[in-house]
Amino acid sequence: MGVYLNCSKNNFSLSTIANSLSIGVLIVDDKGKIGFSNKKALKILDLDCEGILNKKISDIFSSLQVEDLLKTNIKSTPSIIRYNDTDIITVVKNIIHNGSSEGICIIFQKLDVYKKFIRQSDDEIESAFLLKALMETTNDPIVYVNKEGYIELFSKAYAEFLEIKVEDAVGKHVTEVIENTRMHIVVKTGIPEYEEVQKIKGKKMIATRIPVFVNGKAVGAVGKVLFRDIDELKYLYEKVSKIEKELNLYKNEFKMVNKAKYNLDHIISHSKSIDKLKEFTKKIAQSNSNVLILGESGTGKELFAYAIHNNSKRANSPFIKVNCGAIPSELLESELFGYEEGSFTGAKKGGKIGKFKAADGGTIFLDEIGDLPMNMQVKLLRAIQDKEIEKIGSSHPEKIDVRIIAATNKDLEKMVEEDMFRLDLYYRLNVVNIKIPPLRERKEDINILSKFLIKKISRREGIRVDKISDDTLEYLKRYNWPGNVRELENILERAINFLDGETIIKPKHLPSKITGIMEDKQIKTLKSALEEVEKRTIIDSLMITNGNKTLAAKELGISRTSLYEKVSKYKIDI
Repeated sequence: MGVYLNCSKNNFSLSTIANSLSIGVLIVDDKGKIGFSNKKALKILDLDCEGILNKKISDIFSSLQVEDLLKTNIKSTPSIIRYNDTDIITVVKNIIHNGSSEGICIIFQKLDVYKKFIRQSDDEIESAFLLKALMETTNDPIVYVNKEGYIELFSKAYAEFLEIKVEDAVGKHVTEVIENTRMHIVVKTGIPEYEEVQKIKGKKMIATRIPVFVNGKAVGAVGKVLFRDIDELKYLYEKVSKIEKELNLYKNEFKMVNKAKYNLDHIISHSKSIDKLKEFTKKIAQSNSNVLILGESGTGKELFAYAIHNNSKRANSPFIKVNCGAIPSELLESELFGYEEGSFTGAKKGGKIGKFKAADGGTIFLDEIGDLPMNMQVKLLRAIQDKEIEKIGSSHPEKIDVRIIAATNKDLEKMVEEDMFRLDLYYRLNVVNIKIPPLRERKEDINILSKFLIKKISRREGIRVDKISDDTLEYLKRYNWPGNVRELENILERAINFLDGETIIKPKHLPSKITGIMEDKQIKTLKSALEEVEKRTIIDSLMITNGNKTLAAKELGISRTSLYEKVSKYKIDI
């Protein structure tokens, strides 16, 4: 066997071919000497021509025994051998001439390089199968052409659209299959075409064509039919427009329902204490800090909450009011944080967003915060700290941006001491606080408040009232007003309903608890006297509870049904 070395001028063709390979190649003669090596073999073995020429193969790969390798029936199976602390994978092939072995050819590569190549091949095979499966299962008409414009991939949906078979399309030039196509042009120009009108089978459709680049050169193009008929697009556009209009309508209605109704101008006052409070409210409204409003029942805490929102940067966003004392404790979590569909028995289809999510970007007003159960205090604290909520039945939290305004007529500091309110929640809510003075501490406001409230009530009830007498105002100023402005409004509404055709509110129209005046009495039957007291008590309870019949019945100690019967009996207008 002759000696072939890649650095020899002889056998130039063999050297050129072997040196173009990315694997190592060694040719060994029947004496076990190396007669040929390509450049890749020298690089893998870290040797030069002189270091390998005429060397015994056993000097390089000690585990290779030539006597065994020269057997003509040896199988060409891969094996791994160790060379200079590197694993080499080798394949040995006999060189047969005239029925006998004249030498061997050894092909080899580093094992890690071989594994990388196998991984890449596996990935390419997997990608090919995935792409094929995608083309078969997608509902979209998709085509892929190579750089010459011939179809290599064609989706089943596209074939059904054209009423042909996939195999009839693959391999043909795209112009033979798709009418009025520009796929071959996009490949040549490399310029994508988006949402272009294309006429196929007498129908106008919308198509997108995108070139595929590899190393800066266009090697193919992908085409997709977006709409198979422009009429389909028009129908979809009209449907989307209708949905969009309905959505905007619902959004506007939501904003109207959850809009802060009042501002600082609605807080009627002549007292210096309230004027200072209004100025303070303007300042704190500009920040995003949580606010705690303190004050007795009926002082107007809700008015200040509205005013803070309307003077803030969130004025155009929702204002959501929640009365923590009016919602049953078992429903509070779902009301505040919402729930997913099917999360519990009776859950609405589609679930429900909670008050916090509805207030996202705006303000949530937590009235009667002192009535919040301890278990909900923990969840509210977490929502404030993390600025996120989690619906009942949900597995992931949702981020929220909400400013909290809380209000209470209770002494939260005392509740903290008695372990009825969490200290950490108190500090989170009480970043800024407003304390509204009771009406008895600002009696100079009674005059202006009375005139404002009389005008409001008379317009609402359709009863003419010209004025309130000075004597009547004096009686009002002497009263202590435990129910504050709300009680004042109820007393004035009662007085207006007892005018009986008169147009001036006089002391006789006020209850005796304010005037201390006992009315002239006529002797009546015990039954009529009791009925009169019962009627007046029912009227007073309905006025004090702002017409809340359930609460009025509870305060009177009777059932709601009994209350309705008595209202009907005495012909009380509610």
